[in-house]
Amino acid sequence: MNPVGLYIHFPFCVSKCPYCDFYSQTAGDGVKAAYAEAVVNTLRGIRKERGVSFDTVYFGGGTPSVAGAENIRKIAECVTSENGGQTISEFTVECNPSFIEDGFFRVLYDCGVNRISMGLQSAVDSERAALGRRGTVADVSKAVFAAKTAGITNISLDLMLGIPGQTLKSLEKSVAFCLDSGASHVSAYLLKIEEGTPFYERREKLRLPDEEECSELYLRACELLSGCGFSQYEISNFAKPGFESRHNLKYWKCQEYAGIGPSAHSFLSGKRFYYRRDLNAFLNGDLPKPDGNGGDFEEYAMLRLRLSDGLVEKEVIKRFGFPIPEKMKEAAKRLCGMGVVIYDLKGIRITRKGFLLSNSVISELLMNL
Repeated sequence: MNPVGLYIHFPFCVSKCPYCDFYSQTAGDGVKAAYAEAVVNTLRGIRKERGVSFDTVYFGGGTPSVAGAENIRKIAECVTSENGGQTISEFTVECNPSFIEDGFFRVLYDCGVNRISMGLQSAVDSERAALGRRGTVADVSKAVFAAKTAGITNISLDLMLGIPGQTLKSLEKSVAFCLDSGASHVSAYLLKIEEGTPFYERREKLRLPDEEECSELYLRACELLSGCGFSQYEISNFAKPGFESRHNLKYWKCQEYAGIGPSAHSFLSGKRFYYRRDLNAFLNGDLPKPDGNGGDFEEYAMLRLRLSDGLVEKEVIKRFGFPIPEKMKEAAKRLCGMGVVIYDLKGIRITRKGFLLSNSVISELLMNL
């Protein structure tokens, strides 16, 4: 079996940001240690049962850094020792820059971590406060410096667009921070108000940019980052050449991956499955739940159209044995006139303008299968 990606979910946070709907909770040191042990045991079971090896690893959350350096070390060393000699080309750990213990990045570097994804969200402290982010922009600078000093120089920073109080001027300040920090990758996401979050409950009272303003913010972020050597390779992701997220590209290219931890999903041997959003159930040995088959053309097309390269004809033929369906091509030709799609001999790809309407554009293309 070809090497796959490995995602491990860390369901811990010091506090819950009001916009976040990812699965996380507070926990004591004993629970965190028990969780690390459960992950190690699960990882060994996957290796034994399925014989998979991993070439990309991603520790996400939640906030992995809140789990503590030693728990991360224990899991990371298990990943390496159980990997059948396979080289891990990219090993990412998400971090909240406000909760980094002394020596944290050195421990990560020593156990093979070579990429950090850090939650900046904004380089304006008042905007960070509006998002419920603890700490200051100075904390982010300090954390980036600490990671680089430890030897981890591949840094990705998260930006959020369309947040309370944000303006083009404040966005430009946040992008400038990313550039000045020496980040090699930036993820710039439009804020989505998720049902069940505190932001959803008070959505009518939030001072949010309107739809037109959000479009301006997104296009301005794209313009600024592209003008400074960052290539937009996905709707919300920008990278210096060679620094695209190899792990996340597996998702968008509909390649296989294993997920461990509550709320984590997997796609292996053509099947999808997931763990329930329940930490105690996972600690008690709860098995993942089946979620049907994966990897058919419709799913593949939906994911690939998120990428700037889009749906490439020759890759479709190689994977499925047939070209992009003619009805889909006809729909793409119609959408070309609106400036949201490019269709040529290479295939179908969505323009930057189209990315702002990605859900409706992709739906229109997929309706014609």
